[in-house]
Amino acid sequence: MTKRTTLAGTAAMLMALTGAAPQGGPKAEAPVKVGAAQGQWATFRDGYIEGLFRLDPAAAVYQGRHDFDGQLPDWSEAGLQRQADFLRTAITRARAIPSQGMSAQDRFERDYLIQTAEGRLFWLVDADSPHANPAWYVGNGLDPNVYIARNYAEPAVRMKAATLFLRAVPTAAAQIRANLKTPMPASFVVYGQAGFDGFADYYSGDLIAAFAGVKDAGAQADLREAARDASAAMRDLGRWMKQLKASAPADGYALGAARFTRMLRATEGVDTSLDALEAAGRADLARNRAALVAACKLYAAGATVPACVAKMNAVKPADGPVAEARRQIPTLRAFVIARDIVSIPGTEQALVEESPPYNRQNLAYIDPPGPFDTGLPSVYYISPPDPAWDQATRDAFVPGKDNLLFTSIHEVMPGHFVQFLHANRSPSLFGRLFVGYAFAEGWAHYAEEMMWEAGYGAGDPAVHIGQLANALLRNCRYLSAIGLHARGMTQEQSRRMFVEQCYQDEGMARQQSARGTYDPAYLNYTMGKLLIRRLRTDWTARHGGRKAWKAFHDRLLSFGGPPIPLLRREMLGEKTARAVF
Repeated sequence: MTKRTTLAGTAAMLMALTGAAPQGGPKAEAPVKVGAAQGQWATFRDGYIEGLFRLDPAAAVYQGRHDFDGQLPDWSEAGLQRQADFLRTAITRARAIPSQGMSAQDRFERDYLIQTAEGRLFWLVDADSPHANPAWYVGNGLDPNVYIARNYAEPAVRMKAATLFLRAVPTAAAQIRANLKTPMPASFVVYGQAGFDGFADYYSGDLIAAFAGVKDAGAQADLREAARDASAAMRDLGRWMKQLKASAPADGYALGAARFTRMLRATEGVDTSLDALEAAGRADLARNRAALVAACKLYAAGATVPACVAKMNAVKPADGPVAEARRQIPTLRAFVIARDIVSIPGTEQALVEESPPYNRQNLAYIDPPGPFDTGLPSVYYISPPDPAWDQATRDAFVPGKDNLLFTSIHEVMPGHFVQFLHANRSPSLFGRLFVGYAFAEGWAHYAEEMMWEAGYGAGDPAVHIGQLANALLRNCRYLSAIGLHARGMTQEQSRRMFVEQCYQDEGMARQQSARGTYDPAYLNYTMGKLLIRRLRTDWTARHGGRKAWKAFHDRLLSFGGPPIPLLRREMLGEKTARAVF
């Protein structure tokens, strides 16, 4: 996962630029109106971006716009309506801008803007996420980590911003409570309680501790008071969620086939039929399972596939996954440079830390700085197992070295970290700010298989099994998303699929089957990978074959993070944007 695209750790809907007038911080001006259709494109585009930032100042902060520090969106009904109106108006006016006289770059940005606005409107209105899904809030502004982990200013400055943020939380919490409709599916309730309780602990604990070195007694008192009130507001939400558990239904999470299809079209520009999508996913699952069987014959002859995977995962890092990942990154970087796989612009670093308690719904994610926060490191977070699990499940959750290796490839080198180094330097302002779910996760997942194909691991079957274990995890996400939301699959059936077809441990299977209910777009890992692999095949066929991989990668990443069908149109000179698997 990447904090800037997903959902912070869940999905594009969770990280969408949403909300409305800020609460709790300095009063912002009225949102900038989208420019008139006949105006210059740059004026229109910049007005749209500024308007979104004023509607969702928390998202602006994550992009590095610290003039919005301390502010949260307005999640009242009126605020949500303002956002929907803004998006609809922007789409209508962007479509009305005549292509004549626009540069190719401007036309591309216009189509990019329309697609991202349609995606945001889907989550806000069609999916009705603010009223239906607590994940929409957990990943959409309540995380203050930007003030702690990014050293964009002196601690005293960031501390004051964090205090303003905390003062805004009680109002936001009241809006969340008013918005969420009950009954909610059990998986939503569990996720919401974990998220809100995690924030309560973080606000009153790690956040205060992070600024202990600031020698200002008055500011410290203000921070503690604000943290107390913010923590209490989150704790109340967590307590409410806990009360809902007894009556929470197991189902009720599905978007339905028609709405799931609209999600793919609105958010990623993919209009492929569900039958064709499912067939592509099953074919990739079969390909990876066959490769795993072949690798296991070399690595654990005579053993079953689950026993083979367990053998690979049994080789644990002696000092834990965080320390192991810190050792892996320099080796991966050296390989990328030696094999000339992709350019690594800049000198920024990727740090590795344990993920905070409120954001452990995945094994790992990375939090990259936005394009306005120049020169700052990214932070690659790795989650410990849930202490509520039994010892065997906790032990199994900690990845083996070769499994973790491909998580590090995905998150850092040459996955998300390298991708965002390029995105933050894109010649397109829109590309720097709007990196889509399928592009970001598709690239990172593509990077795993591409590194094996490029020779990483020197043919070691254990390394190959680590790569395939990660690929199969994403295959089951893909099929679970379709199954849970369009085919009537239950969460228990999804859990069994992760274990039986994709060879995941019990802890991972529980976690991922639950995630699929509240993150219907997590098929984007495999979908994005498949779209990028096909684009590479078609592009390199015209530019020198395999020798053109680096040129392809650099060209692909230069666009920022647009919907892949739109990117395919630009890179291949096709007349229309289309998804080709």
